[in-house]
Amino acid sequence: MTTPAAVFHIAFYRFVRLAEPARVADALRELARELLGAVLVAPEGVNGMLAGEAAALDRFEHALCNDARFDGAFCGIAFKRSACRTPPFRRLKVHVRAEVLPLGVDGVDAVGRPGVQLDPAQWRALLDERDVIVIDNRNSFEFRLGHFRRAIDPLVGNFRDLPRFIEANAAGWKARCQKVAMYCTGGIRCEKTSAWLQDAFGIEVHQLEGGILRYLAETPDAERDWQGECFVFDNRIALDARLTETTTTAAEVYAGDADEAWRLRRAQRLAAS
Repeated sequence: MTTPAAVFHIAFYRFVRLAEPARVADALRELARELLGAVLVAPEGVNGMLAGEAAALDRFEHALCNDARFDGAFCGIAFKRSACRTPPFRRLKVHVRAEVLPLGVDGVDAVGRPGVQLDPAQWRALLDERDVIVIDNRNSFEFRLGHFRRAIDPLVGNFRDLPRFIEANAAGWKARCQKVAMYCTGGIRCEKTSAWLQDAFGIEVHQLEGGILRYLAETPDAERDWQGECFVFDNRIALDARLTETTTTAAEVYAGDADEAWRLRRAQRLAAS
C-alpha cells in the first residue's frame, strides 16, 4: 500500500507593478498546474496561497522567482510554508482583479512602501514598549480566535472597514506622539494600510514582517506573545503557535455572530466541493 505524500501550504505576496496582469496570470496557471489553491493578480502585484507536495512547491517557488516571463518582478519573494493534515484546497484558481487587496480607499499605492519592517525579535521587543498602539489588522472573528498580547481589535468585519477605525483614531495617535504598530496573518494587509497611513495622515507604521505566520515559524516560545490560534483562509481553519492544525471548526469560529453567517456557509461549500 502506497503512503500518501505529505501536503504543505505556502502563502506569498508582493506589491509590484505588473503591466500585463493577464499574461502573468496565464504563466502562473501553467507553473501551478501541479498545485491547488488561489492566486490573485492585479496591476499592483500578486497574492497567493497554494498547496501540494513539497517537491512541487519547490518547483513553483523556483519558477516564480526565476522564470524569464516575469522579468525579475518576483525575485526574492518570501514564501511562508506550513504542513497540512487537512487538504487546504480542492481546486486551482488564478484570477485577475483590479486590486489584489482592496482597502476601500481609492488610489492607495503600496508598491515599494512597506513601512518599518520588524523581524520577530524586534516585534517582541516592541510589544514591551510602553507608548505604542498595537493594532490587529484582521477581522474581529480572527482576533477572537487568537492575537498578540496588548493588541487592539478594530472591530471590523472586513478589511475594507478598517479605514473608519483609522480615521476615528489617527489624530489622537499623532497628538499623543504614539508609535503605531500593526500585524496581520502574512503581512499583506499591513503593507497596504501602512502606505495609506503615511499618505493620508503622515503616520509611519511599524509592522511585523511576514506576519503571524513568520513569527510562529521562527519563534520557539511564541506562546509568550501569541495567545490562542491563528485563523487561516483555507480548509484547515486554524493553526496553533507551532503552526500545527487544530481541531477548531468553521462553525466554532463564527458561532453566535449573525454577521459572519455567510462566511460559515462559504466555508462549508468549499470544504464539500
